Amino acid sequence: MTRSWTLGLAERLGPGRLVVDGDILSAHARDHAQFAESGAAAALVRAREVEDVVTTLRFASRHRIPVVTRGAGTGLAGGANAQDGCILLSLAAMNRILELDLAGRTATVEAGVLNGTLAAAAREEGLFYAPDPASRDISTIGGNVATNAGGACCLKYGVTRDHVLALTAVTADGEIIQTGGKSRKNVAGLDLTRLLVGSEGTLAVVVEATVRLLPAPPPASTLVAFFDDLSGGGRGIQSMLAREHLSLVEVMDRTTVRAVEAMAPMELDTSAACMVLVQSDAESSDAVMQRCEGLATRAGASAVFHTDDPDEGKMLLKARSLALPALERMGSAFLDDVAAPVSALVELLEVCEGAGRRHDVTVGTFGHAGDGNLHPTLVFEPGNARAEARARAAFDDIVEGALALGGTVSGEHGVGSLKRPYLDRMIGRRERALMRGVKAAFDPEGILNPGRGF
Repeated sequence: MTRSWTLGLAERLGPGRLVVDGDILSAHARDHAQFAESGAAAALVRAREVEDVVTTLRFASRHRIPVVTRGAGTGLAGGANAQDGCILLSLAAMNRILELDLAGRTATVEAGVLNGTLAAAAREEGLFYAPDPASRDISTIGGNVATNAGGACCLKYGVTRDHVLALTAVTADGEIIQTGGKSRKNVAGLDLTRLLVGSEGTLAVVVEATVRLLPAPPPASTLVAFFDDLSGGGRGIQSMLAREHLSLVEVMDRTTVRAVEAMAPMELDTSAACMVLVQSDAESSDAVMQRCEGLATRAGASAVFHTDDPDEGKMLLKARSLALPALERMGSAFLDDVAAPVSALVELLEVCEGAGRRHDVTVGTFGHAGDGNLHPTLVFEPGNARAEARARAAFDDIVEGALALGGTVSGEHGVGSLKRPYLDRMIGRRERALMRGVKAAFDPEGILNPGRGF
């Protein structure tokens, strides 16, 4: 049966669009989420234009075949993992920047354009595309839109949703829809654009996005502070956030700092409980950093340093960019994504640390302290079933702890399949039923990424 329908779909698509080779399907079967299950896809469609997406979805809708859309596969929640018998719909080859509107400060791009490519094109024109996930050099705009991706600069500039003005998408039955527009002000009708952003491929397949660009900010000033206890670090962060308009506030716990120092010696203080990195890209950024230095010192920082030299700032931020690679050198590493109100940041750090102690798992925690979004990373012995079971138990404790603090199961990676078991406790059964009603309106046959997101 599968063989017959793949031949039918291949006939409707252009040459080279449909792939059934087992090795290629396996290579596209997963994203980067370790604990998320994946199935065996029946076929991969490599879309090169919108008509390929339309053809695939019309065919899939007619035959009720599930469709899982993917871009670069950099996700961390299993949202792009293959399901048994599905069509994997890859938009990676749809990678054209269609328009840079300098006067309107917008860009219109296909879904497969890399975030870093768009950012570089904007930078050449003196403009700035703000959303900056850690994967920006390898993740696509379509994937960023699907998960409402964040990043370090979200503190000042917001997440992907805050920068999307309009979308072109294809519904489950193959109809092209347009949402939003290039106008800065638009209050006509329900906001379908913001609904599609973060829907993880469950409502429609986003093929183009028009996003907001900003004037390029001035060079940032950077501060690094070390604290001998988590509570002091938390006080310092909260004090700086309360008094200054900052563009970035990142934190790394002792485990993470030690892993980074072992990988790339930088003379970091490995005895400190945590390291805090702060940036301001305001016109008076050096003065902001001077005030932050005083606030960090009063909060109990054991060492503080700041610079207005962009190259020195990049060197300081290198430690943060090496956090995950450094922890991965220690074993099998699973990167989590939880968030809580900034007022509960210390408690969330303690939740992560306590989960590691209770389950005898190494947990290195780092993340976006400015908006309370942390990435506790569980490190365990690869191939050791007992060690993996302990890591899973620690993972559960961390997610439950974030919820108990009034937080969320995901700050920026999405729900995918990994976090769905926690949704009833977070959003409520009635609210979840309303979400399913929206899904039914967009995708009555339920073929788009079934069982994902919500």
